[in-house]
Amino acid sequence: MGDSDSNSSGGADYAEIMVVRHGETAWNSDGRIQGHLDVELNDAGRQQAAAVGSRLAKDPKISLVYSSDLKRAYETAQIIAARCGGLNVVTDPDLRERHLGDLQGLVFREAAKLSSKAYQAFISHRTCQDIPGGGESLDQLYDRCTSALERIGGERVVVVTHGGVIRSLYQRACPNGSSIGKVANTSINTFHLYDEDKWTIKSWGDISHLKETDYLESGFGGDGTSG
Repeated sequence: MGDSDSNSSGGADYAEIMVVRHGETAWNSDGRIQGHLDVELNDAGRQQAAAVGSRLAKDPKISLVYSSDLKRAYETAQIIAARCGGLNVVTDPDLRERHLGDLQGLVFREAAKLSSKAYQAFISHRTCQDIPGGGESLDQLYDRCTSALERIGGERVVVVTHGGVIRSLYQRACPNGSSIGKVANTSINTFHLYDEDKWTIKSWGDISHLKETDYLESGFGGDGTSG
């Protein structure tokens, strides 16, 4: 383990939070923007969730599973919780994906043509820029999801959420970090949260559980396209 593994012996001064992106959906596969629209997992996504669940089940210290209340995350969380011996799943709407306004429901490659104002807002480098149609700015997403993670208790828990959220959490832990690229479906990203408001990343982008499946690197989103 890393440089702060007193967690494994109890009495740790940090919480270890394993943040997992939901499994693939049909809209991921089609390149369609989801945001807050409630799309369920496809068969590939359920297979991915089972794989990550089996992986996490090898860790007996996990106490609870938290999840976005959107179906794609919640179903992933339920599969993980079942594989981990029937853990409880606690939902929190603040773990939802970024609301993407008028872009929601559009195929990404057509978004610039079909909703140009929303698309320009989306690709803006201004973090305070919200998206027409009720969409959030990056600043709003950051405040919402980092506050949600800080509220989560327990020394070792799993959080199932979305690509845009995970990118914001990375920014909180590594404000001067380089671009992280794609956040793969069911990747495990482990954060340590300390009492003194310090966040660190123990491991990032772990998809070793998918190596033995046909579902590696599938799906859309999890990068700059979010959704």
